[in-house]
Amino acid sequence: MVKSKISQDTYALKSSSSKLIKPPNFNYKPPTTKSYNPNIALVGTGGISSTHLAAYKKAKYKVEILYNRTLSKAKKLRDIYFPKAKITNNFNDILNDKKIEILDITLHPEERAEFIKKGILAGKHILSQKPFVNNLKIGNKLVKLAKQNNVKIAINQNGRWAPHLAYIREAVKNNLIGEVISCHTSIQWNHSWIKNTEFENIYDLILYDFGIHWFDFLTSIVDDRIINIFASQNKAVNQTVKPPLLSQCLVQLNKGQASLIFDGFTNFGTQDRTIITGTKGTITSKGPDLGKQKIEIFTEKGKSSPKLKGSWFNDGFQGTMGELLSSIEENRDPINNAENNLLTLKLTFAALKSSKLNKIIKF
Repeated sequence: MVKSKISQDTYALKSSSSKLIKPPNFNYKPPTTKSYNPNIALVGTGGISSTHLAAYKKAKYKVEILYNRTLSKAKKLRDIYFPKAKITNNFNDILNDKKIEILDITLHPEERAEFIKKGILAGKHILSQKPFVNNLKIGNKLVKLAKQNNVKIAINQNGRWAPHLAYIREAVKNNLIGEVISCHTSIQWNHSWIKNTEFENIYDLILYDFGIHWFDFLTSIVDDRIINIFASQNKAVNQTVKPPLLSQCLVQLNKGQASLIFDGFTNFGTQDRTIITGTKGTITSKGPDLGKQKIEIFTEKGKSSPKLKGSWFNDGFQGTMGELLSSIEENRDPINNAENNLLTLKLTFAALKSSKLNKIIKF
């Protein structure tokens, strides 16, 4: 009988040190055009639209007209951000204006698809608020229609240009850590601010409205390797808002795995952590919230920690529009294009279905 002596190190219970090296430089910041700066129409001036306008003003984009059925709402934001812009409650005014090349459509999904369709037929390039659509068949039809009319559709998945998520995406794309083996995100924060707002009426708020950013992040680094997903939702002890604030997802990848943990009722010690392991290295990002993140990279060469600049709000919103404009200028598809986003939506809808049926959903 062969006796083996197993030490603590054998089980990897003891960490090893790495020498510090210079962090690699990746282009993670919001893209900018060389000279293309077209006229933009903002379609819908509720909710998040003020964040769009603040980002566009900082980027010196040209918002020429704002649409809302209630003119006073359009006027209020116009006066704050683009006082020289026009306002209208007639969408045809925008469709018929040949000077307007870009539509930023922020309307709710239930009515947004029809506005997108009309915009495509009018030859306008489109930035759609997320979620792009609430039905994949409708999404596929819009993608096909856009191609037929030589129009680009980008989706406002603004998390793609949150500095830490953008850097990680670029690092993975540039093969810094090799093939992705695992991706784990764990977020602890308090989402109770939705009390007495319209968001409180969205039952799947955490998985759908909030979690879609991380579903999109996951698909951006693993692409079509997803095999299945199991998700759940639950209310926390003592929470007073209507929707479940606790959600979790386990995702099986082709030769890998992923998880997303959302603890939306954390009153103390909030934190946000992401860990990506690969065949050539590991990337971690952690901090007390989405805006304060420290990235560390571990490879065979050593350990590095890039100093990132910017913030999700409003770099993320400048990034989604900037990528659309850059793609038009460079005659290519934007990385946040609608067809690519259908994969994100498919994963999101599968998570919602799984949480309702309490079963694994094949992808």
